[in-house]
Amino acid sequence: MSERVYNFSAGPSMLPLEALERAGREITNYQGTGMSVMEMSHRSKAFQKIFDDTQAKLRKLMNVPEGYKILFLQTGASGQFSMVPLNLIGKTGKADYAVTGNFSNIAYKEAKKYGEIHLAASSEDQNHTYIPAQSRLDLSPDASYFYYCANNTIFGTEWPYVPETGDVPLVCDMSSDILSRQVDVSKYGVIFAGAQKNMAPAGLTVVIIREDLAGHELPYTPLMMNYKTMIDKDSMYNTPPCWCIYMLGLTLDWLEEQGGVPGMEKIKHAKAQMLYDVIDDSKLFTCAAQKGSRSDMNVTFRTQDPELDAKFVAESVAAGFTNLKGHRLVGGMRASIYNAMPTEGVEKLCDFIKKFDKENG
Repeated sequence: MSERVYNFSAGPSMLPLEALERAGREITNYQGTGMSVMEMSHRSKAFQKIFDDTQAKLRKLMNVPEGYKILFLQTGASGQFSMVPLNLIGKTGKADYAVTGNFSNIAYKEAKKYGEIHLAASSEDQNHTYIPAQSRLDLSPDASYFYYCANNTIFGTEWPYVPETGDVPLVCDMSSDILSRQVDVSKYGVIFAGAQKNMAPAGLTVVIIREDLAGHELPYTPLMMNYKTMIDKDSMYNTPPCWCIYMLGLTLDWLEEQGGVPGMEKIKHAKAQMLYDVIDDSKLFTCAAQKGSRSDMNVTFRTQDPELDAKFVAESVAAGFTNLKGHRLVGGMRASIYNAMPTEGVEKLCDFIKKFDKENG
């Protein structure tokens, strides 16, 4: 068996090795049931325990307060671009959106199908290299909710603060930085995240919703996109993504061993700072994102020469790294250093950058 590579993919991303190895041990016979989790009924006692335990672990790790429901859904985070307005916009028919990257822009366009959508902030004027300050948010007092994406994987920016919106509920896409930093869930109406960055394989979407916001859906809301339906059926109106829920549980066990979310926050920030310091000190490389808005999850950088960028990416593969090529919208390179990326992987990437800088600078 060949060695595992350091996978810097923006998603699906690395999973904790301990979680993968445990899943491997249990893949054909989960705890004496004689079958895999992938084969068992979602109505079985064995899976119900996996489901309940995973939900309880997440509630504990994120300090989810009473009055909030945790849902395990499908359709990816992109499904929430429709589900959020369908369920929440009915209060006033209006919503505020902050567009600071590709996915919040898609969500903004999708929401326009369902109501009057106000662009409360945008960073498009500087190619999404920064996060607008609180003072630049153009807030609507009659908005049904305010929507933003906490971390922008393509452009490498991350909101350094929680927007203050008064009585208007906050809706946040935390797909790419959930469980990497402490969050006061009580400040939010809805938090959602696709699992394939910090939680589990692709196929699961976690939604944390303040319960009183459900039950006000638009009359034409599809059955499977109704938060109230999913709350009433505890995410099991139909077969949920059982394997992904199981893998989330294993990843949460691993996260607990890292010191929970506070412990992981220290680890991930140290990894990111190490990488940014090396890039800032180099001759060839510059960071795409502005200081103060830089993401701890997705580090975007480049030289001034596309051919040199291509050489860097090609040589990185030979050195045991994968998926360092930047997104087609921005070019350059991108190192996604989610929770499961070991510190050793970032250290080795830093050494590689220094070597490349010396040899080509």
